[in-house]
Amino acid sequence: MSERIIIFDTTLRDGEQSPGAALNVTEKLEIARQLEKLRVDVIEAGFPVSSPTQFEAVRRIADSVSVGVAALARAREEDIRSAWQSLRGARKPRIHTFSSTSDYHITGKFGSDRYGRSLKEKRQTVLRMSREAVAYAKTLCDDVEFSAEDAGRTDIGYLAEVIEAAIEAGATTVNIPDTTGYTLPDEYRRKIAGLKQRVSNIDRAVISVHCHNDLGLAVANSLASLEAGARQIECTVNGIGERAGNASLEEIVMALKVRGDLLKWQTGINTREIYNSSRLVSGFTGLIVQPNKAIVGANAFSHESGIHQDGMLKNRETYEIMTPEEVGVPKTRIVLGRHSGRHGLKARLNELGYTPDEEALNALYARFTDLADKKKEVYDDDLRILMGDHDRGESSGLGLEFLQVHLGTHAIPTASIRLKTEEGLIEESATGDGPVAAVFNAIERALGQKFAIESYQVRSVTSGRGALGEALLRIRVRERSFNGRGISTDVVEASARAFLMAINRMRQNGDSKKQSNKEKSTAVLSHTA
Repeated sequence: MSERIIIFDTTLRDGEQSPGAALNVTEKLEIARQLEKLRVDVIEAGFPVSSPTQFEAVRRIADSVSVGVAALARAREEDIRSAWQSLRGARKPRIHTFSSTSDYHITGKFGSDRYGRSLKEKRQTVLRMSREAVAYAKTLCDDVEFSAEDAGRTDIGYLAEVIEAAIEAGATTVNIPDTTGYTLPDEYRRKIAGLKQRVSNIDRAVISVHCHNDLGLAVANSLASLEAGARQIECTVNGIGERAGNASLEEIVMALKVRGDLLKWQTGINTREIYNSSRLVSGFTGLIVQPNKAIVGANAFSHESGIHQDGMLKNRETYEIMTPEEVGVPKTRIVLGRHSGRHGLKARLNELGYTPDEEALNALYARFTDLADKKKEVYDDDLRILMGDHDRGESSGLGLEFLQVHLGTHAIPTASIRLKTEEGLIEESATGDGPVAAVFNAIERALGQKFAIESYQVRSVTSGRGALGEALLRIRVRERSFNGRGISTDVVEASARAFLMAINRMRQNGDSKKQSNKEKSTAVLSHTA
């Protein structure tokens, strides 16, 4: 019999820390419900103490799903108390607390003399803080996870000491994260094996791993750790996360399934929901899945060369080690059009993993019919784009009411816009080097503020003459970046909507005026293992 591995999904916590991937509460809840359909074991829903929005997202997710829900907390009573308050409605709550253990982190984060003058003294302070944090969390919640941040670069002797103390204090799961993506698979396997030998009470806790992908080895390291005794893998949908991202959930799950002849472990994941989960996360975060991404990329089940096509026609297994149906990739696309009603639209959205309420459905239906009039047929990918674009910046704050652009081979591009604001309507016009530049200039003139645009790209996301164009851009304000995303059959309109979404996100975070001290601190503190 294969042994069961716990899948701990941190898409909504570490995954959301991808630059520009901030999610609102509604989007987080939608993704959490899809993760429940995917049948992950634990959802790490966020870092509650970092902001009221994070707290509310964790609370609503905890109240809504039946799977395990974890909340992150530093080794501080304030953090742990906030985590527990957000988790009180969960059926299976877990407090996840962490301390830094590598010398790199200890000398950097605990450099002040109040933590000790020497490295040895600072290590003892971290050990004490870790033990006390776990003990306090245990008084609130039976299920406590402890993470030794940057364990991959931590001395094995000291790491064993900290892990043993955490288990003695009540930790039921101990996480050994490769926070910087530094280790190699055999090296990581030996570190886990070393802890199994050195930590006397290790049999009282589940060993977890959390690998980053800085060297492209997150999945390989995660799989290698299973050989040494790890039984929980922390991962994200599409492998999103800090810097180069985390171990990819879909790659780990399918590696265990496809290579069951060598990897004697299994998960409880419903693999047929992998594709829907991937598209849902991509749509809401605005992070595009690269075409050659394993399992869920657009090219994962595509064959172009004549030799490959011939082999596939004769025997599918010639070039495919899994079927697209196993991961939920549809063989055909169901088409909706202008005559489709709300019930048909809602049913198809539910099949794709979305659960809009009546208010959201009504707003979406208006956009759906508008799109159907423009391109006659609306496909699954169109619906995913509409859902990913829905309620992401125009439901409150600035909205685009009207746009007209004049251009020609011998004319100066000129844009006229009308913006909806909380105070009323604003109209403005401007010229530019091209139609998009003219629109951006008009928006900036209307708001009386200039914005630094870090990146801007446009792509076609559906097929045909009436294809939807998607604009993605990132603005930078006071050392913080904000992503915007817009869709339309008109790429100029899509660009305008993307620009407004980024500005709305900036305003929602308070950056149009000032950034609070708490936001400044948590912006740094939320970047953890």
